Amino acid sequence: MFGFSALVLLAIVALWLYAMWRKPKPLTDAQARRLYNRWIIGGGLLLPVVSLSVLLGFGIPMGYRMLPLPLAGQTPLRIEVTGHQWWWEVRYPEAGIVLKNELHLPAGAPVDMHVTSSDVIHSFWIPRLAGKLDMIPGRTNILRLQADAPGHFRGQCAEFCGTGHAGMVLAVQVHTTEDFQNWLEAQQHE
Repeated sequence: MFGFSALVLLAIVALWLYAMWRKPKPLTDAQARRLYNRWIIGGGLLLPVVSLSVLLGFGIPMGYRMLPLPLAGQTPLRIEVTGHQWWWEVRYPEAGIVLKNELHLPAGAPVDMHVTSSDVIHSFWIPRLAGKLDMIPGRTNILRLQADAPGHFRGQCAEFCGTGHAGMVLAVQVHTTEDFQNWLEAQQHE
């Protein structure tokens, strides 16, 4: 997209420079009208249609890959995250586990985060693992993420949600698959 926008910018600058430096020849009214119509149709219709078609041609497949679509032969782990002023409630519905301000994930496996809010708009964000996704009261949004390697990460609310916003931190720990299963079992026995 950056390359395409740079190309459009160069074309516009070239046309502008041409318009500034050229010596216009006198035109009849009919010639001026035809020239005017060419600019309207070319610059006002064709250029936007072609530009948007090219951008959509690249953007739609990229966006499609970012959606939480069904996986062949694999069911992603489902985790429900609810934003509160000013803390995170993390639920593992299949295991019956509820945590506060901490999230545990398996490495190398897709996870569907079902995010919502109980009060105001929050934004779920783990910068090193995924993009931001708004958490809106009464609506559940789904973000698929996959951590490649074990480690500790920091999640943060990325939408100003009141006076305690800066302290709305989520501790994220990514485990190996085996360690994650051990952690799940230990949590279920508590």
